[in-house]
Amino acid sequence: MAELGVGRTTLFRWLKSFREDERIAVLIERKPGRRPGIDAFEPELKVLVDEAIRTFYATPERPSLTRLWKRIVAECRHSGLTPPAIRRLKAYLKTYDAEALMRRREGKARTEAQFLALPGEFSAQHPLQIVQIDHTKVDVTVVDPIERQPIGRPILTIAIDVCTRMVLGFYLSLEAPSVTSVALCLTHAIIDKTRWLQDRGIPLKWPASGLPECIHVDNGAEFHARAFKRGCDDHNIVVSYRPPGTPRFGGHVERLIGTMMGAVHLLPGTHFSNVLERGDYDPEVRAVMTMRELEAWLALEIIAYHTDLHRGIGRPPVAAWNEAVSARPVRQVRDPLAFLIDFLPFEPRVLRRTGIHIHNICYWSDGFAPWIGRCDDKVLVKYDPRDLHQVFVKLDGNYLMAPTRNPGRPAITLWEQKAALRVQRARGRSEIDEETIFQTIAAQRALVDHATRETLQTRRLRARRAHLLAKPALPASAPADEPVIALPHFPVEVWE
Repeated sequence: MAELGVGRTTLFRWLKSFREDERIAVLIERKPGRRPGIDAFEPELKVLVDEAIRTFYATPERPSLTRLWKRIVAECRHSGLTPPAIRRLKAYLKTYDAEALMRRREGKARTEAQFLALPGEFSAQHPLQIVQIDHTKVDVTVVDPIERQPIGRPILTIAIDVCTRMVLGFYLSLEAPSVTSVALCLTHAIIDKTRWLQDRGIPLKWPASGLPECIHVDNGAEFHARAFKRGCDDHNIVVSYRPPGTPRFGGHVERLIGTMMGAVHLLPGTHFSNVLERGDYDPEVRAVMTMRELEAWLALEIIAYHTDLHRGIGRPPVAAWNEAVSARPVRQVRDPLAFLIDFLPFEPRVLRRTGIHIHNICYWSDGFAPWIGRCDDKVLVKYDPRDLHQVFVKLDGNYLMAPTRNPGRPAITLWEQKAALRVQRARGRSEIDEETIFQTIAAQRALVDHATRETLQTRRLRARRAHLLAKPALPASAPADEPVIALPHFPVEVWE
């Protein structure tokens, strides 16, 4: 006792433990606290504490430990029990399953980020075997090209090749993600980008192009749209969906988006990653870049990204791409315009003697004449929401361009058409004809163009139809009366 500096009781307790277990290890000093298997509370108190944890603490509102303790104290006083100390309650909480408790308080995503093991790897063996596509709201405000006033944050749709990490293409839009933005991103991905870069004054190379074998996407509505699935089927492209609520399965494109947004934070008008980082910075006041300028800037940033060492593959993406395509050539698309049409939204319509009626607008082409009275089934009508001046009607396996029956009609967007319908229906009109729609849109455009003090919404409306004011010229081989779809993001040469 004197040598060990302990009392008589402790000495005999050690002696008893050694005689029962016959191992010196039982005498090693253990951590202070309650031994395993001994309940922290009396049975009645334990029931009360467990119920408070289940119904109050383990909830999405995430109350603090102090709030839980105060609630237990109040219930103990009501039940005539002695409340536990807050330190004792904290120790008791540590006996719970931390993962299950966090899942109930903070949700599946946060829990998996901390507790989920990720031993596997999502990879591809050759270029365009797997292409990931996703959307994000760009962390920068853009301005309109006329008065340089802010019009909001655009949406970026971007595609990456999993094998080589090459960015295949992208598309910027002021509208929410849709099947049209996916179609334009895919079209940009499959084309040769030499003329596209020259059109934007970029004397650099972006060699990525070709038809993907598999597109790996999340479960957004635009990726489940009929037009997207039908377009992929037409070009023998497999669509693979991530399991719901598992962004880690799209890690390649998610990381790319993070890299691009990190670069965007250096631009004037940035929103940064969060409110704390932004501080007193006003993105609306500092915004200077138009959609076109931001598009060119992103293209330069992507080209620079291709030449940097990528830690995932241990080499620059452009080097990996050039080596891989030299050994295994990729599938190319001969007609980018036909490819785009295959992915546009569509509706089945009856071919009438007066033409095709869709969106309360009538379309006619002389090519309809041989089919009048001989086409019993509905025909497939595809349209570009950015330009309703013409539609594409599928007849005998080929698409026929059909302009509006009245050639004097201006080019309008689907958003303008829907806005005109809302205005007329708000006035109590149940039946709306084509003339009423175009008159309403003309009046709305006049208000937008002549407003002395434009709001954000009107500037966005004008930006939506900016591409309609500068349609590309027809190639020399095209007939003068052939209708044209506006493709502002692709050079005229894609028509040839």
